Amino acid sequence: MTKDTYRTGLGTSNADSITLLGHDLASELLGKTSFGELAFWLITKRRPTKSELVMFEAVLTALADHGFTPTAIAARLTYTSAPDSLQGALAAGLLGGGSRFLGVTEDCANFLSATLHTHLGVPLSSALPKEGAGLPSTEPEWDALATTVMATRKAEGRFVPGLGHPVHKVQDPRTPVLFSLARQHGTYGPHLALFEALGRVAPTVLGKALPLNGAGVCGAVLADLALPMGVLRGVALLARCAGILGHLVEEQTDPIGIDVYMNVDRNIDYQPPPR
Repeated sequence: MTKDTYRTGLGTSNADSITLLGHDLASELLGKTSFGELAFWLITKRRPTKSELVMFEAVLTALADHGFTPTAIAARLTYTSAPDSLQGALAAGLLGGGSRFLGVTEDCANFLSATLHTHLGVPLSSALPKEGAGLPSTEPEWDALATTVMATRKAEGRFVPGLGHPVHKVQDPRTPVLFSLARQHGTYGPHLALFEALGRVAPTVLGKALPLNGAGVCGAVLADLALPMGVLRGVALLARCAGILGHLVEEQTDPIGIDVYMNVDRNIDYQPPPR
């Protein structure tokens, strides 16, 4: 009888050791590998270059916290209700990551990737070249592609992911820094080039200026690093996990959850349905 086996390339352990990604955890990784490097390595099963690590950790930092967002409020209110369940409060905050908060990172990357694959006439399963091979090579060429794409989305009544921000109406302060870092570290690729072009043509095509938001540029950065598209929302959640944990520590020492609950509860505009 054949014995069932269950394959993994990540970690395993025995009575004397723990092996992670083919390395002894205790002697080869502890104190020698940062958490950001390990996270990248676990996702891609390859060690990042120094430049890739800078950009990956910049994305994690950019997405870690943005104040009293719905994800943070959900976590704090859950903790108010169940202070015995820190894990429940942390999970509640992470479950709130979606199309409006945090999910934009993945949505923007997928949109950019699909646009580029369509432009090149290749299947989504194909890896994109970093330059050449049918890609625009000049700023006017990128702008022409961006104009066509944005005009099509406008005609269809659909938004462009990563465009606009509820707080930063003129410029998201994270965006120019991430563009600059990508150029400095040689990771600026077609996803960032297209995203930047979309920002340039938006006022002309839409008739109003909308800033490129930080979550969107983070998606473009991760796509240019060739991370798997299906896990990019997970990277955003990994970053926000640290921020939510910080909010929960603050909730333990300087709580606001009960005040939020009481303020809503005492200001209800109760309008029952007609009988």
